[in-house]
Amino acid sequence: MPAALRKWLITGVSSGLGEALAKAVLARGDTVVGTLRKPEQTADFEALAPGRAHALVLDLRDFAGVLETVGEAARRLGGIDVLVNNAGYGLAGALEEVSEHEAREQMETNFFGALAATQAVLPGMRAQRWGHVVNITSMAGFMGIPGMPIYSASKFALEGLGAALAAEAGELGIRVTNVEPGALRTRWASGNAIVRSARVIEDYQQTAGAVRGGLAKMDGRQDGDPDKAALAIIAAVDAERAPLHLPIHPSAWNAFKSVLQTTSEQLDDWREVSESILYER
Repeated sequence: MPAALRKWLITGVSSGLGEALAKAVLARGDTVVGTLRKPEQTADFEALAPGRAHALVLDLRDFAGVLETVGEAARRLGGIDVLVNNAGYGLAGALEEVSEHEAREQMETNFFGALAATQAVLPGMRAQRWGHVVNITSMAGFMGIPGMPIYSASKFALEGLGAALAAEAGELGIRVTNVEPGALRTRWASGNAIVRSARVIEDYQQTAGAVRGGLAKMDGRQDGDPDKAALAIIAAVDAERAPLHLPIHPSAWNAFKSVLQTTSEQLDDWREVSESILYER
């Protein structure tokens, strides 16, 4: 498919990377369906490009509602070419501090919402034998972040979802890219994108507590430009061979390489044990 005239669906376009990506995509002439949580935000979004910017009010925790609303939007536009699962938030709190309700809410938004949106657009992508699913995960999607274990779990789950879908649907012309951003200068760390667990246990203040404090301190000082990050995502969508993994920030790239190296070393160290469990022939 040509690089222009694509139809995108991007979740979470009111701020941050989602907003930057929607604006960049609209600037090149494509059509964007953007999801928002508040009805009062729709007019401003659609004013960005009348006729090409379409707003959807969506609660990602409502699985059936996402399936119905996104599916209807896809049918109305004649299919979605690129889905970007971007909306989400971070739950900060040590594993022992997090309640069941807090954990389930995190997974409902970050994982099940993305699952529903993906299921809603896949029929159209299969029919046209082309599509691209972009999952905005995180460095927490390939390395567990102390103080954010449930957030990490939600992003690990999204990474696995993307990798499996790539294997299932690649032959149908459907591509998948898991984007792992580093620190971007957005309001993510200071706004309502971070929710702190209600329970606080003193023993975890040097680990989980340090992360909570660090998030606030880095706000406004991140050296990652969300506008440039948006262009990197567009480049991956335009590429003839799209990457399955796209770390965007030097810290994300270096961390990913470090995890791969450490994992490789541990595999080598334990290879004999790993291979020792076969029946004797």
